[in-house]
Amino acid sequence: MSERTESPERMDGPTMPAKPATIYDVAQAAGVSHQTVSRFLKGFQGIRPETRERVVQALDELGYRPNLTARSLKSGRSHRIGALTHEISHVGPSRIVEGASAAAREAGYVLDIVSLDARNPRAIEESLGIITQHDLAGVLALASTDEMTAAFETAEFRVPAYVAVEADDAVDDPRSRLSRIGLPALVDHLAGLGHRRFVHIAGPANWSASRNRLRAYEATVTEHGLQSVAVLHGDWSARSGYHAIADLAELPDATAFIAANDQMALGAMLALKERGRRTPDDVSVVGIDDIPEAEFFDPPLTTLRNDFESQGRAAVAELLSRIERTEPRRLVTPLPQLIVRRSSGPAPTR
Repeated sequence: MSERTESPERMDGPTMPAKPATIYDVAQAAGVSHQTVSRFLKGFQGIRPETRERVVQALDELGYRPNLTARSLKSGRSHRIGALTHEISHVGPSRIVEGASAAAREAGYVLDIVSLDARNPRAIEESLGIITQHDLAGVLALASTDEMTAAFETAEFRVPAYVAVEADDAVDDPRSRLSRIGLPALVDHLAGLGHRRFVHIAGPANWSASRNRLRAYEATVTEHGLQSVAVLHGDWSARSGYHAIADLAELPDATAFIAANDQMALGAMLALKERGRRTPDDVSVVGIDDIPEAEFFDPPLTTLRNDFESQGRAAVAELLSRIERTEPRRLVTPLPQLIVRRSSGPAPTR
């Protein structure tokens, strides 16, 4: 019996992994020079939009990944950034991290994300101690609460670091865009529908973002000659927005409810419905952030669109300027945008 042989095309067995794509492969696929690809990966902004789009498409199609180990050996420095964050389950912090991660990757860095427990000071200190022992190019500390800001500001980092925190708006200081543009647009919209009596559902007091939104709400209502009937409090969750309304002994005499974020607006709408108030026939309910689910609420939610990803990108740009000792890139951050949907309507006539 003769031995059977198979042609190479029919042989089964493990295949050799494909050779990783290089910047030369990306350049060829995009129809640009390898210098252009290199400039893009380093975060250079002076690239035409159509060229940038072709490079991004080629990077995605070829699955290009920078060889950070080789780059680190060649340059003698790390290309890893330690990102310290917390409350990652909340929309704002999670989307800021997404923007930071994308910006780091585009600049040729890897973002190592460490989520801290803001309620456990010892855990915060241990995490800070662990991450600073690694070979890092820098540390990005993303703070939202007073406790985390204090922990980051007193920490001793052995590498360049940047603490990104939303500063508290003050009367004499430049106010945030949300305070100057966003909240006034939201109140203007409701006032234009005939609403004169308002309720605000605020976020937790230890968040600077919550305090800024409350200050902006109070200032705008006062400037328009309107009346704030009540300020209720939640913790950003839909459950807390629900209980802010459901647990009241008596509903405030108001026709417009402004929640400090979309989730609390969702909970508030359900509680108002259970107490016999229809949205938007009897009351208008609006939120802030424009989360992906906001347009699918019942009714779809009127809200302010915030660009959290740009905040993450701006934080990485600031840190990279400290790591690479260059001037920080000035990024264009979109303004807060009023998104009108069906949860806001004309104030009912009395």
